[in-house]
Amino acid sequence: MAEVATSASSSANSSARSDQLLVVVDPVARRLDGESVRIAKDVLSAGAAHTKVCLPDGPEEFARALRRRGSRRPVVVGDDSALLRTVALLHRQRELAGCALSVVPVGSALGLARSLGLPTGAVAAARAVLDGAERRLDLLVDDSDGVVLGAVGIPPAPVPVPAPARGRVEAESDAGTGSGAGPGGPGTVRPWLRSCQSFVRTLASSRPARTAVTPGAAGPARLRVEVDGATLVDLDQPVDAVTVMPGAGGVAVVEVRPLSVGAQASPLTASGRTVTVSGAHFRYRADAVVCGPVGTRTWVAREGAWGLTLPAG
Repeated sequence: MAEVATSASSSANSSARSDQLLVVVDPVARRLDGESVRIAKDVLSAGAAHTKVCLPDGPEEFARALRRRGSRRPVVVGDDSALLRTVALLHRQRELAGCALSVVPVGSALGLARSLGLPTGAVAAARAVLDGAERRLDLLVDDSDGVVLGAVGIPPAPVPVPAPARGRVEAESDAGTGSGAGPGGPGTVRPWLRSCQSFVRTLASSRPARTAVTPGAAGPARLRVEVDGATLVDLDQPVDAVTVMPGAGGVAVVEVRPLSVGAQASPLTASGRTVTVSGAHFRYRADAVVCGPVGTRTWVAREGAWGLTLPAG
């Protein structure tokens, strides 16, 4: 794991905060967007009194860097997965309550970062680390000691998979339809090539969009959902989806969408500090991670359980 320590010059940075930062750069961010990583490091190094940059090669080195941060304020440069990994590590170390976490979102999966109010531009996010303010946020902790920052979805929603790029045959076919196609001159297409074109385009038009569906994610489920011990929906009512997310004031907000026949059924909503879902073994998505199958799972809302540095104002 590479480490680089830099200090801001007092003459050139008289307005810099007297902060000591530990900047941990996720290896995926370095691989996908090295330029944004470089910009973030430059802004942070110029704006803080002392910056230590760690470049871990994997999860173990990532965790080791966080454990050895001392009094430095941790700054994670990475995507939603890096943010979730950091919060989970600090939670398991029982250091989440006393740690103000800062994040510079870099990568392809930044939906959670945006929903939390983090800027997604490297310069703006780095400036927010230097000039922002800590905000205490709620989260959910389940009975396996897992944490949820955004939402739980039951069953886990399918993840769209981009359609594959056009194959060589189709590309060559298209190229042969323009002016100068083939040795016969402009606008000439060999009969066998025209047949191939028609066949390929028929396949392309009839091929459905693909989605990556987690086993057990499709179809209605029979689940019992309890909020603070009161049953919101029972096993006799099939449901299409259940969503649990942290709400304001240390409560979890629950929405259950019953299976609708004919007219669409109205969702059932409730809020409470404890939510228990049980039934046939089910899978669920906690933020970006698919978990399970489990027969029962309980989530407890914790008010102000973690701190995130967000833009001031």
